[in-house]
Amino acid sequence: MNTASDARFWDRASRNYAKGAIADQAAYERTLDRTRALLNADDKVLELGCGTGTTALKLAGGVREYLATDISTEMIAIANERYADKPIPALAFQVATTETIAPGPEQFNAILGFNYLHLVRDLPGTLHHIHGLLAKGGLFISKTPCVGEMNPLIRLALLPAMRAIGKAPYAGVFRRSELAQHISARGFDILATENHATKGDDKRPYIVARKS
Repeated sequence: MNTASDARFWDRASRNYAKGAIADQAAYERTLDRTRALLNADDKVLELGCGTGTTALKLAGGVREYLATDISTEMIAIANERYADKPIPALAFQVATTETIAPGPEQFNAILGFNYLHLVRDLPGTLHHIHGLLAKGGLFISKTPCVGEMNPLIRLALLPAMRAIGKAPYAGVFRRSELAQHISARGFDILATENHATKGDDKRPYIVARKS
């Protein structure tokens, strides 16, 4: 299993993913509102793992430039279909991973990773690349399932079994304390850790970190 197989999984899952409902809509709206408050009108923003573009289409109108990326060609195709119905001049979609985005002459003011970090295979390496793409003082904003805190039957039995038959993607196992340690070790100062769930604790901390 590698990133190519990850891309194939999400390509196959893309249409069903696009039809899926958000499990906790109130939590999602809270995350959107919190993120909008952290972004400025002149910001250049990168979203990693944008999926079918739902979040990008809601946030891009408030910033100068917004690049939304995903490993899956099919996910980006759906995002572009949605964009065609509701074009936003600041927004562009691109098939990419963190590692394939080359630093440009102008770095990003904010990088977003929602439901993303648990899906990467090299968490320290990915965070290192994110750090390199951010301008000094730039924000990395994430909201990621901490699989290590979920029911042991799910992480030790169900997920491996589903991955073995191609019904689940790769998922890294870490606790929120371990995630915080990884983020700090890559040169970030964690400014806030929040729980936006409205239906108990969904084990997805919303973390705001600033590049030192």
